[in-house]
Amino acid sequence: MRIVAGAHRRWAVSSVVLLAALLSSTAGYSVRPAFALSELKPLPGQTSQSPAPDQAPPAPSVDETTEDGSDALMGLPEPAPLIDNQPAGAPAATAADEPPAAPVEVIYDIDKAPEPVRRLRQLMVEAAASGDLERLRPLMNPGPNQTQVVLGDTDTDPITLLKGLSGDPDGLEVLAILLDILSAGFVRVDAGTPDEVYVWPYFAEKPLGTLTAPEKVELLRIVTAGDYDSMLEYGNYNFFRAGISPDGQWKFFTAGD
Repeated sequence: MRIVAGAHRRWAVSSVVLLAALLSSTAGYSVRPAFALSELKPLPGQTSQSPAPDQAPPAPSVDETTEDGSDALMGLPEPAPLIDNQPAGAPAATAADEPPAAPVEVIYDIDKAPEPVRRLRQLMVEAAASGDLERLRPLMNPGPNQTQVVLGDTDTDPITLLKGLSGDPDGLEVLAILLDILSAGFVRVDAGTPDEVYVWPYFAEKPLGTLTAPEKVELLRIVTAGDYDSMLEYGNYNFFRAGISPDGQWKFFTAGD
């Protein structure tokens, strides 16, 4: 996947999943004749008579019927119904039935986030508004726990990488995108686990098909209408998102799926 940063340089992430249904092979399959009544196991109370060794069993008859004229062979149990009787109008249960996903709680009040998260977000906003990309460097956890940038490229200096993704030589476009993202609502992901993180913008976690009109306006402050249509086609938000851990570590600034 190729990613190009910028409010008017979006990526379309496509994936095509081909599901092939395996059909049973019919090569060499022969139709077996129906069993004659003499070949069926006797019903309770009946005795079984075996034909003489040199006597071939009688040929199956297709005209044998019950006394009431039905077409069922005498002595054969009636097959169980293929469909269970259900109350009229009752929906048929399927294996694919699953409980609906829990609604995403969108948070706008930054005071609901832990103090370390609030503090780091404010520092990120101030650095982005300064127009100096280098001011982000000390916020990106230099060292083994360095902030994951874009596709997890850990070999390239993160500031150099962000500058290269920007539509201008100084990385100002990336700073503008970061400001737009941090101005949106956010969500708390994996609450109560070691992977808990606060994610901006909330579109990264909320299905785009459920957005209200005001939420769509908020999204269109970050991406174009064409970008939004592409995201609907592929089923998810695939632009930049930022994550901060509860202890105030900038975990990622990535894009794509």
